[in-house]
Amino acid sequence: MKFIKTILNKVLFILFVSLTFSCNTDDGAVSCVPMTTVSRTINLNLPLYVNLNNPGGWIYLEGVNTGTRGLIVVNTGVGFKAYDRNAPHICPTAKTTIQVIDDIKMYCEEDGSEWILTTGQPTKVANRAPRTYQAVRSGDQLFITN
Repeated sequence: MKFIKTILNKVLFILFVSLTFSCNTDDGAVSCVPMTTVSRTINLNLPLYVNLNNPGGWIYLEGVNTGTRGLIVVNTGVGFKAYDRNAPHICPTAKTTIQVIDDIKMYCEEDGSEWILTTGQPTKVANRAPRTYQAVRSGDQLFITN
């Protein structure tokens, strides 16, 4: 009887630990889209970022701490958004890097998914918005973090 209680306790413990570590907040991306550190500060006065000074203006941001494929940073008119360039609804391939088309939408070549650039709202194929990171302006600096 003691042996059965010990086994049952171990099974319950393993089940509890499994459920605890498998539960997380849904950031809007399928589980195969890698999580990565995003931590960048950009000076909005630099010529490289001049497009961000106007509503609807956007840039690609690449390099260290910009996700696995870089970011799309956009001035929404009421603030800033930073989107991960990995398509959020399918596992990454060579053709799932999101790109900006016609300065108004984001596009995934793999399956033709589209999103509104300033809101991230899906409009075609995809059923979820791109992973979005915090983008906060303080003076001339824009801080982008996850």
